[in-house]
Amino acid sequence: MTTNILVVEDDADINEIISTQLSRNGHTCTQAFSGTEALMRLDAGGGPLPYDLVICDLMLPGATGEQIIDTVRGIDSALPVIVISARTSTADRVELLKLGADDYLTKPFDLDELTARVEVQLRHRSKQRGPHTNKSRTPHEKASGTLVFREWMLEPSSRTFLVAGSPLQLTRIEFNLLEAMMRQPRRAFSKQDLFEAAWGEPYAGDDSTVTVHISNIRAKLKPSGTDAYIKTVWGIGFRLDEDER
Repeated sequence: MTTNILVVEDDADINEIISTQLSRNGHTCTQAFSGTEALMRLDAGGGPLPYDLVICDLMLPGATGEQIIDTVRGIDSALPVIVISARTSTADRVELLKLGADDYLTKPFDLDELTARVEVQLRHRSKQRGPHTNKSRTPHEKASGTLVFREWMLEPSSRTFLVAGSPLQLTRIEFNLLEAMMRQPRRAFSKQDLFEAAWGEPYAGDDSTVTVHISNIRAKLKPSGTDAYIKTVWGIGFRLDEDER
C-alpha cells in the first residue's frame, strides 16, 4: 500500500533530497516549503488527514514547526511526526517530545537513517490500524478487550482512553505506555520494559525519553486528579497504584 508523507522544509534543496530519497523507497511525498503552506495542507475540513507520516523542520516561515505539531495532534493524536532540526540541545528534544513529536533528527542527518526511522514509524502506524488480538485477559480486562483501571478505561481497538467517562487525547506513544501498564497493573516496569512496549523496538539506553512521556501523561491527567495513579519506583521505573484510599 502506498504511503503519503508530508515533508515540511523551507530549504528547497533539502526538501527535494528527502522527497526523492523517500520516493525511491516507494513512498509518495507531498512537499510544503513554509509553515503556512503546511497548515493549509493539514486543513482536513473536519475529515481525517491524507497523510501517513509528517516530517517537519522547526524554523519555518509563516508558522513554526511547533505550531504544525500542535495542529497535527489536534486532528490525529496517532499520526507519526518526525522532527528534523539544527537545534541540538536536550531541552529542545524534551520539549518537542512533550509537544507530541515521535522522533527527532538533528541536521545534518544521514538519509539512510532518516529512511530507517520513517519505516519504523510507518510499521507502528500499520500495526495500529490492523486488527487487535488478545489471547488472554487480565483481571482488569473486560471480555470486549477494554482495559479498566480505577477511573480509567482504555479501548485498544479504537485507540480511545477515558478518564471518569470523559475522553482524553493521547499521542501514540502515550497510549502505548498506558496500555502496557494497564495490562499488568501490579507490575513494576523498568524504563527498558516500557520503551520496548511503547516503541516496539530494542531499548536505546536513553532513560529520559520514557521519563518525558510519563511526565507528559501525568500533566494531561492532573486536571482529573488521576495523575497519582502512576507511581515512580525509584531505581526501577514506574507502576500503577491500585490503592484507592
